[in-house]
Amino acid sequence: MRGLSTILLLLCSNIFMTFAWYGHLKWGKPAADAVANTDKAASPTPLVLLILLSWGIAFFEYCCQVPANRLGFKGNGGPFTLYQLKIIQEAITLLVFVVFSALLFKENLRWNHALALVLVFAAVALVFKK
Repeated sequence: MRGLSTILLLLCSNIFMTFAWYGHLKWGKPAADAVANTDKAASPTPLVLLILLSWGIAFFEYCCQVPANRLGFKGNGGPFTLYQLKIIQEAITLLVFVVFSALLFKENLRWNHALALVLVFAAVALVFKK
């Protein structure tokens, strides 16, 4: 049960993290874009505001990440070593990012991206070998 809880919390954490790191690229238009666009509605979002919004979102990332690591870590009675936690987290990050970039940015997953994902998941499998 701790393992599943850890993975679900890591998933939640990574959703918040991805929005904090990349969401501003979709919604916060830089000043240069706004100047080039004559539409008055396209005013630039100040970088400081974007940073503060990202920090606010990242707070919720940490609210999931810290409990996930505490629950999942073997030293606290969880099922995972520190290395396993990190590799699992990286794999989840990439999965969340693939979905995020496909849905929000309409980015295509190319063959080399897919191969890189396979290699990361191979790392996940490798880290669980005795």
